[in-house]
Amino acid sequence: MRGAAVLPTIELSRELRLGLEELGFEQATEVQTQVIPAALAGGDLRITAETGSGKTLAYLVPVVQRILERPAERSAGALAVVLVPTRELARQVLKNCRDLCQRSQLKAQAITGGADFKYQKALLRKNPEIIIATPGRLLEHCEKGSADLRALRTLVLDEADRMLDMGFCEDVLKVARFCGETRQVILLSATLKHRGLGGVARELLHDPETIVVNAVRQPHSSIHHQRILADSQEHKDKLLVELMKQGGFKRALVFANKRSTAQRLAGLMTHHGLRCGSLHGELSTEERKHVLTQFRDSKVDIVSASDVAARGLDVKDIDLVVNYELPRSGDDYLHRTGRTGRAGAQGLAVSLVCAGEWNLMISIQRYLQVDFEKRTLQGLKARYTGPKKQKASGKASGSKKKRSQSTPAKSKTRVRNRKNAGRPRSNKNLSGDGFAPLMKKPKPAD
Repeated sequence: MRGAAVLPTIELSRELRLGLEELGFEQATEVQTQVIPAALAGGDLRITAETGSGKTLAYLVPVVQRILERPAERSAGALAVVLVPTRELARQVLKNCRDLCQRSQLKAQAITGGADFKYQKALLRKNPEIIIATPGRLLEHCEKGSADLRALRTLVLDEADRMLDMGFCEDVLKVARFCGETRQVILLSATLKHRGLGGVARELLHDPETIVVNAVRQPHSSIHHQRILADSQEHKDKLLVELMKQGGFKRALVFANKRSTAQRLAGLMTHHGLRCGSLHGELSTEERKHVLTQFRDSKVDIVSASDVAARGLDVKDIDLVVNYELPRSGDDYLHRTGRTGRAGAQGLAVSLVCAGEWNLMISIQRYLQVDFEKRTLQGLKARYTGPKKQKASGKASGSKKKRSQSTPAKSKTRVRNRKNAGRPRSNKNLSGDGFAPLMKKPKPAD
């Protein structure tokens, strides 16, 4: 962006224009063009946009502009809160916000779990105008009186669908109750429909304007999708190592479904001489920051991660994403692969697929309306070439065993009889009239 050249109809404050110039943006993305004017109008917004579309700046620009237009007393407390699902996304948004505010006197702080609570209280006592936070930790500060949101002007729910997936719904609603009544609410999600999202919107938003820019089911045109078939976990390990050794990328992300798998793969690649780090939920905040710093500084070329890195991780020049295990849904696939091919750059997404993942792969392809290109690695071609029989959808066709005509049908037996199978039958009441005398035990022979 060069001053207000990107949005000629909007008059931005001088401090904000200088901050945009420092960031070097020359042209607004589609989501920024639509969201910024609508947000500056002050109404509630419900926004759906794909990852990597520039939506963070789309809500930060109006948030900062509204504060600069009408400055408040330093003792007023927070004027804007951005709630995000993960610490990584919080740090990314904080960096973008500080870059944007670098020519102004506005202060921004991140309040997330995994950091020292008392230290965060000290940061909040300085009354930063903008708080970027995870819901649980901010709620804790609100309940203990260390966060003051009574003068809040804007509440942003970034990646709202992900927050609901992670069980933050109740925390988000409780935080909103600590905010001022006249607040503006901006809700962003990557999916058009999500179970529970409508309820949150009805609870917090009043007559919102809906903006949809590239729904999540529309894959990035700048990402090429491939799949490599595998026979087993051991075969996948060999494929992964060979794929990484072939190079051709500057930075690569490898995704696994479990933390333990992500950690194991990092050790595997390091053992084969590859510079690899690991990123997952069991790491402390400082450990995560260390891994990401190494990744950004090119001290490691590969990061093996669980889905904690699929949202909000914005590292430049990630040109390869590998799904060691397929994600559980098409939406999760897009969030993972959305780490590459950002801001118009080209990216490659490669999925390693074994027999048990075939149907899941077909479901993802149909959901996203994209076909994965077939690929093999020399000397490591899988014996598995796909299901022998397929349905019209492409999924494996299951074979039901038919009973032979010569095989007699099993007779149905009563549950009572099956329970008593193998037990000795009682000899009492053999007459069947209900009045037979009790039988005496026979005396033992002398």
